Amino acid sequence: MALDYRMFTGPAELHKAINTLRGIVAGIATDTTVQADEIAELAHWCELHAPLRDRHPFSEILPIVENACADGRITDEEAKDILWVCSSFASSGKYYDEITSSIQFLAGMVHGMMADNELGDAEIKALYSWINANEFLTGTYPFDEINSLLSSIMADHKITEDERNTLLAFLSTIIEFKDSLNLTEQEYVNLREQYCVAGICASCPEITFQDKSFCFTGEFNRGQRKDLLEKVTELGGKAKKSVSSKTDYLVVGNSGNPCWAYACYGRKIEEAMNLRKQGAHVMIVNENDFWDAVDDAEAGIV
Repeated sequence: MALDYRMFTGPAELHKAINTLRGIVAGIATDTTVQADEIAELAHWCELHAPLRDRHPFSEILPIVENACADGRITDEEAKDILWVCSSFASSGKYYDEITSSIQFLAGMVHGMMADNELGDAEIKALYSWINANEFLTGTYPFDEINSLLSSIMADHKITEDERNTLLAFLSTIIEFKDSLNLTEQEYVNLREQYCVAGICASCPEITFQDKSFCFTGEFNRGQRKDLLEKVTELGGKAKKSVSSKTDYLVVGNSGNPCWAYACYGRKIEEAMNLRKQGAHVMIVNENDFWDAVDDAEAGIV
């Protein structure tokens, strides 16, 4: 395979590659049976990085991954060995902070779970457990979005096919298809047209007011928009007409919204989502959560 492997030679790219591999292996290991497609995806990772075989840490990692894939199955011990050597490098490199490394791991884990083009109940539950165990990532993209989707899906302890497909459609937006052997982006483009989730409100967000910037969109069930603006100002915050990278919260009204409880649409929401993808910490919150925070603040509940 012809490959311009210079893209992997900088410290940022090296670190991202290792974090992604950790995630892929962890994602594959969540399934009780490792499929041939999943083994092929790991082997493809090795092929993609083969030109760096003589360079640390690939000189240590590639042989371990290749040996594990050689017999067409990945045992628990082999998965642990790969994760251990990857973690050893990732923790010693310290190129990225913990949040960035964890988000890269999350993207890799999603990749591994979807490597066979399926997303089983066990994998969804494992992803939900990981999300619950890593709440320090709240406020970052795509953690909030995945958390909200999974919280809604798991609320009744049943996973419908529509919920599975909606989750797949969103997860497909964070995969780097160019680095995948089995996953074809066009198939997921078609899925996203069927199950469109253009914006997702954060689940149970922590909302504070002092020196925070708020923007509002939609029609509101409780009060007029001017009432919300006044509340923000009274509590020490700032109300803005448009969304920017300096916006802390975009509050979405519930009135007349025909969409699912966790999904929302509109120009400001699209702008906020694009800013989040670029790394801005704009939290999209539901009107109900906003008023809960107002009530707590006025009651002196911290």
